[in-house]
Amino acid sequence: MNAGRRFALGSALVAAAWLAGCASEPQRVPAGASRAEVLQQLGAPTAIYPLPTGERLQYSRQPAGFAVNNVDLDASGRVVAVTQELDENRFGQIRIDQWRVADVLRTFGRPEEVSRVWSFQGEVWQWRYRQLNTPRLLYIYIDPQGVVRRYHVGDDLRFVPPDSRS
Repeated sequence: MNAGRRFALGSALVAAAWLAGCASEPQRVPAGASRAEVLQQLGAPTAIYPLPTGERLQYSRQPAGFAVNNVDLDASGRVVAVTQELDENRFGQIRIDQWRVADVLRTFGRPEEVSRVWSFQGEVWQWRYRQLNTPRLLYIYIDPQGVVRRYHVGDDLRFVPPDSRS
């Protein structure tokens, strides 16, 4: 095979791989797509939740990734919204003293990590995300009764070189 044909074949393979990657990107699912089309494009969701007017297919990249995409379907199984939830502009939807574990899971999915701190009686759930390409963490504090008591965000220092920390 000559060099021109090898280059053309290589370019075609790179383009195919790029398109395959785009095809599995939830943000590219068009409104009105059917449930079957979503599953064909994205594969099996990491979780499925009932909604008052349909169903939520959740595609989480936790614990290694930085995104949780919710694909909301109406009662007829058509896409009405696709939302990347791990964005600081969306954290205001968290309802302190109102949300329960089911609300947190339905919105953000399973956390990257669950821990405890001495200053809070309950669990601290943690998700990784990026804000303007900066690795960050969302922490949600859930009391023993399963109620959200507070949340905050912080830098993910696991990705900051030790010599650049102040």
